[in-house]
Amino acid sequence: MKIEELHHIYKSCKSVCTDTRKLQKGDIYFALKGDNFDGNKFAKTALENGASFCVIDNPSLKNISEKFILVDDVLIALQQLANYHRRQISFPIIALTGSNGKTTTKELIYSVLSSSYKVNATKGNLNNHIGVPLTLLSFTKDLDFGIVEMGANHQKEIEFLSSIAEPDFGLITNFGKAHLEGFGGVEGVIKGKSELYNYLKENNKTAFINTDDKTQIEQIGNYTNCSTFGSTDTNDCVINFKSANPFVKVSYNTLLIESKLIGNYNYGNIAVAIAIGQYFKVSPQKIKNAIEAYQPDNNRSEIINIRANRIILDAYNANPTSMLAALKNFKQLVANKKYLFLGDMFELGTSAKEEHQAIVDFAENNFKENIYLVGENFYKTKTKPLTQKFNSFENLKIELSATAISNATILIKGSRGMALERILDIL
Repeated sequence: MKIEELHHIYKSCKSVCTDTRKLQKGDIYFALKGDNFDGNKFAKTALENGASFCVIDNPSLKNISEKFILVDDVLIALQQLANYHRRQISFPIIALTGSNGKTTTKELIYSVLSSSYKVNATKGNLNNHIGVPLTLLSFTKDLDFGIVEMGANHQKEIEFLSSIAEPDFGLITNFGKAHLEGFGGVEGVIKGKSELYNYLKENNKTAFINTDDKTQIEQIGNYTNCSTFGSTDTNDCVINFKSANPFVKVSYNTLLIESKLIGNYNYGNIAVAIAIGQYFKVSPQKIKNAIEAYQPDNNRSEIINIRANRIILDAYNANPTSMLAALKNFKQLVANKKYLFLGDMFELGTSAKEEHQAIVDFAENNFKENIYLVGENFYKTKTKPLTQKFNSFENLKIELSATAISNATILIKGSRGMALERILDIL
């Protein structure tokens, strides 16, 4: 079947679904395959549950129903359909990637632009080779903007996602020590993330550049189709960091913007949302209102009060860059008593030992006591006598159940796989 024909069928359906458990009547179901599942096996179920059509790549199913659409590869068909759909879209697509802060930045941009326009954006963190196509296919023709978050853990992935999304505007939040195993080190991260810049340059599209980030300036080079933002007066959009104790405050256009985000590392995320708002002529007051209204959730830099304790829950994910930034921010917070709960950082490859030790050294040099380390990597580090480390969450749970913590400020930070938000139940 030609992609034009598949697109015509797609337009007649309610939405795209890849999981029969979430299927709605009238959806088109794509039978994706993975290492441990085969969506073709659920095609009949999808049809029984109300799917209008099912895209399959198992030839033995073809004659079961005229609503089964046979393709060579379901994933490739989904990606090609998304790119074809994108080319039918007349409104601008804004793409973003980066090592840290992608989802928060995407939500901030969405908040700012939606104060004046009709906008749709990546849901949650559906930002990979499946999520980006699904995001594009969720965009309807009546929008003013589409925002696409792109994630990657190896070279050429951002290049591929850019070729599907074909963005008109792009930005990189930052370059940090994330997915070092897949990228092959920090230089690999910079090269991989900069694939978005490469696409923008090759197609004469606009890049938003944070001039406070030297790496962004170096990677964009002498490309001139840029809109700059940062703390110096030479920028197209001037934004200044004011404080973060605990919430980030910035100044912009004579206004003081008081966010609900903690950590000076969120300054750049806020700044780019302001810059994009200004570029697309959102009024300064609407920008301020949108930033101040945004409330982080889903374990991302949330502040939670439990039994006289103020808890900074940042357990959605972690890498050496974001961990160090969180610790530096925690250090400057005003508090009588502080506790650290740090969980393992994943996907660091051969750098895991060195990076975990570096975090331990920084923590012990700046906090002295009440340091709790969780996970196999942290358990193998060299620590001082007062530092407590546990090779499993269960062992931490036993210790915490016998420990009374009150009137303290607590940081909980770790990779998603550590699920350190479970500490809340104990506290």
